[in-house]
Amino acid sequence: MQVKTSGIVLHSIKYSDSANIITVYTRLFGRASYMVHGANKKKSANRAAILQPLSIVEMDVVHTPGKNIQRLKEMRMEQPFTGIPYNPVKNSLALFLSELLYRTLRQTEPDDSLYLFLENSILQLDCCETGISNFHLVFLLKLTRYLGFEPNQDEAQVNYFDLMNGVFLREKPLHAHFVLPEVTSDFIRVLNADYANMHNLAFTRARRANLLQSIVEYYQLHIPDFHGLHSLAVLQSLFD
Repeated sequence: MQVKTSGIVLHSIKYSDSANIITVYTRLFGRASYMVHGANKKKSANRAAILQPLSIVEMDVVHTPGKNIQRLKEMRMEQPFTGIPYNPVKNSLALFLSELLYRTLRQTEPDDSLYLFLENSILQLDCCETGISNFHLVFLLKLTRYLGFEPNQDEAQVNYFDLMNGVFLREKPLHAHFVLPEVTSDFIRVLNADYANMHNLAFTRARRANLLQSIVEYYQLHIPDFHGLHSLAVLQSLFD
């Protein structure tokens, strides 16, 4: 049976001269892959712009549980972007976040609250005017809530963040995976920020880079088979 669902494009790979395989986080089915025919033709209805990272699309699909590549009948842009494709910083952030989501969102069950968080975050990135250099930091820490490893802030006076156990501590943990006091302070500030006030977060380039490295390590410790991100070096150089 043909159904309509919204989705967020995470990854696209060329399959042939006239077809791509795309990975989409859909609202109705979670993560799913689709064959897009005619994706590389100039006059195709499935224009290349629709396949750009984090594009929010509406799709008519025939979904078969357990099938590796689902059947796509039609796809169109649901939320046209006005900022991401035309702003180099936003575009680089979109590439980074789409790669991260492609490596972390593996469930094939729907999660409506997660989908709505992602959609809202992408639209915020598209339209935000200030604080863009902090967007990915706020996004990554907010995403941990939906992935099941949100940091625990119960401790009142803290000096260290234990990356392995996701808790803030007064004393150093008995392992090597922790964050030093200065970065811990930045960690807490970002954790308590949102997209509306992220422009108030002032970091030096070195502190922002250290914080991002710590957050990526946190993801690596809590998500199986989550390794390095190809776009991380590009993102770091962007803010250097």
